[in-house]
Amino acid sequence: MLSIKANQSGPGQDEWIGPAPWIETALPGPKAERVIAADERFSSTTYTRDFPLVVKRAYGSVIEDVDGNRFLDFTAGIAVCAAGHCHPKVVAAIQEQAARLIHICGCDFYYPVMAALLEKLSEIAPGKGDKSIFLTNSGTEAIEGAFKLARHHTGRKWAIAFHGAFHGRSMGALSLTCSKPVQRSQFGPLVPMTAHVDYGDADAIESTLFRYKMNPNEVAAIFVESFQGEGGYVIPPADFLPKLRALCDKHGILLVIDEIQSGMGRTGKWFACEHFNVEPDIMTVAKGIASGMPIGAIIARKEIATWGPSAHGSTFGGNPLACAAALATIELVENGFMENARIRGEQLRARLERITEKRRCLTAVRGLGMMNAIDVVHRGKSDAKLRGRILDECFKRGLLMLGCGTHSIRFCPPLCMNEAQVDTGLSILDEAVATVS
Repeated sequence: MLSIKANQSGPGQDEWIGPAPWIETALPGPKAERVIAADERFSSTTYTRDFPLVVKRAYGSVIEDVDGNRFLDFTAGIAVCAAGHCHPKVVAAIQEQAARLIHICGCDFYYPVMAALLEKLSEIAPGKGDKSIFLTNSGTEAIEGAFKLARHHTGRKWAIAFHGAFHGRSMGALSLTCSKPVQRSQFGPLVPMTAHVDYGDADAIESTLFRYKMNPNEVAAIFVESFQGEGGYVIPPADFLPKLRALCDKHGILLVIDEIQSGMGRTGKWFACEHFNVEPDIMTVAKGIASGMPIGAIIARKEIATWGPSAHGSTFGGNPLACAAALATIELVENGFMENARIRGEQLRARLERITEKRRCLTAVRGLGMMNAIDVVHRGKSDAKLRGRILDECFKRGLLMLGCGTHSIRFCPPLCMNEAQVDTGLSILDEAVATVS
């Protein structure tokens, strides 16, 4: 069985909870089985639950279940735990804030930790000048608010998004989402005056939508992921975002860039759009901001945020605990983890290239920083079932990974992951593929 003991926590941390992977029981173990049985009696049928994993605790890049099994985490809660699980500086920031103030509505009152976070987000966001920032509880809420702001500021109604896009599951965000039929099925009618074209094809907006469906002066915003996430970890052509920027400037359309999964240092820069030298009018962020605390943000150019008091609001958005965790996370990302994401990402892709040379079912290595993917194929065709068997085999060996798109495997570990952990995880993947393919 593969295991490592070298600095399980990554840069900046000095504790760990044991070697990983470390599998002591059948999966799920007896304690996990009891929890799963109790959970499934009452939990909603919409939960997917990729693996029978019942988590007891986690630290850095290691997760331990209730039976003492330990897993190497290549998921980070779907790119959420940027600083790793329970980083001591993040934990301390939450504890200190909890002793001082747990909640007071940021829409009604002021508090220092919220003001400090707003200033920091304005500082790191692309583009010159101060930004206008609204804090939310999630990425979906950030998209909803950006949708409203775009319509409010422009006085226009149409919104354009892309095939494969995932922007959330509430009704406005779902209208922009175009990732899987099951996400939209039986929820219509959705918000009207939304349209989609193929991701990466900026020319299709003018050649198709503006020719057949709407005039450009009716379009409020184009919503786009600078690095498509749930749709399959798709990096667009180098000229895609610049073309969208030029198109928006030409027609007075707002460019809304969704950095919910790709932001906060994950790609080796604060935001993935910076790899393409494109500045958004509005940007949505969430996931990695606070290493697990629920918070998101709508970051807009100052002159765009023309909505007045009570045009939008949130009871819990910008909660003091989440703001404190965000400030601690941003400091850690800024002081080492973002650079570590760049270095470890290069290591991960280089090793994946070597693995795909000998494993014919793996192909199309791609990524930026610690946001990477490969495709699973059989005889040249996508194979979701084989992907599932590979992921299951990885889980049995103590490696947590998730799929994305129709047949891709994503690699989005905590940004604290170290060199030995990357190598260990990919060795497990290699063994798993050899077992099932």
